Amino acid sequence: MAVTAAAAAAGATAAGNWRKAGIAGVAIGVVAAGAAAGVAIERLTVGRGMRNKARLALDSTGPYGSLRGTPGKAYADDGTELYYEVDDIEQDVTFTPRRRRLFGRKAPAPVTVVFSHGYCLNQDSWHFQRAALRGVVRTVHWDQRSHGRSGRGVAQTKDGTPVSIDQLGQDLKAVIDAAVPEGPIVLVGHSMGGMTVMALADRYPDLVRERVVAVALVGTSSGRLGEVNFGLPVAGVNAVRRVLPGVLKALGQQAALVERGRRATADLFAGIIKRYSFASRDVDPAIVRFAERMIEGTPIDVVAEFYPAFTEHDKTEALAYFAELPVLVLAGVGDMVTPSEHSEAIADLLPDAELVLVPDAGHLVMLEHPEVVIDRLADLLMRAGAVPAGATVGGYGSTSSSAQPG
Repeated sequence: MAVTAAAAAAGATAAGNWRKAGIAGVAIGVVAAGAAAGVAIERLTVGRGMRNKARLALDSTGPYGSLRGTPGKAYADDGTELYYEVDDIEQDVTFTPRRRRLFGRKAPAPVTVVFSHGYCLNQDSWHFQRAALRGVVRTVHWDQRSHGRSGRGVAQTKDGTPVSIDQLGQDLKAVIDAAVPEGPIVLVGHSMGGMTVMALADRYPDLVRERVVAVALVGTSSGRLGEVNFGLPVAGVNAVRRVLPGVLKALGQQAALVERGRRATADLFAGIIKRYSFASRDVDPAIVRFAERMIEGTPIDVVAEFYPAFTEHDKTEALAYFAELPVLVLAGVGDMVTPSEHSEAIADLLPDAELVLVPDAGHLVMLEHPEVVIDRLADLLMRAGAVPAGATVGGYGSTSSSAQPG
């Protein structure tokens, strides 16, 4: 979510509109200051042409986001087209005694793991986890409305209806109805995707009770996001909170101009993305570039539409619907967007959940430390009886600077 400040800064600069933005320029400048300093130093030693060549090289060598499945479309209640992909398995599954206890003597339909991505990302953000689970369990990956390959929100573009986390929960239900009409489900959500999972439970508790067999909540929050300081001084973050929604709305109304500004200030934007997405110093540059591409691909008017929904989000009571299920709660200790304290608060309300706090990890922990995330997901799937106890997952690689893409 802090990335929205970068978008606003770039847009205001491009529009030559700092005087109109007033205090917004100062507040957003606080967010950008740390990254901007590093970019300024880099510009003294590395030419723009060289940086562009480096980006092209990273784009060509990194296979991240290249995995594709069987495509499908679901339709939200307002008619928005929701794009999803299914990775099926062909082999017969041997059901363990644990699965029989969960689902009865009759072998159930194969378990399906449904992945929901975060704000300004798309389904490809689960690249490593998708690669690791292929051939082991059926998975569904979908793009939230106005993100990735899904259509722009009809209610937003035609009626001006604000986006809400509740709406995203209804969208997830539409995807499940289309892609997983029967059989047990494991729900996995990162950041906004985790909030979407909570909203689904809040609106459709019977679905959770009857079909959901496990839940993973990664780098997310059940509420009180208006208190997050993004690592800023109190004065700076208070100023940002006051003006950012209005600034984003204004910039969203000048989308074409702002998008040109974002391209013109790509170096600053990239520095902020890295600061708020990762905590490790040795993250593979191709992974950082991959995250840039996803975030840069989110139009500024979409950024503006979604931002207010987070301060209104409160699904703490909905967590009770997960109390009887195997639950994984995982977060990076260095996450400045949805701080790990929010995951600890979720775990406090779900005392039987497994809480995993990953050192040296930021908001995009599933890209930064994929081996940790997939290891804990695999354990969750086995605890839920979703995969045979002897199943092996692999192929998720590492994202250290010395690792090969994979």
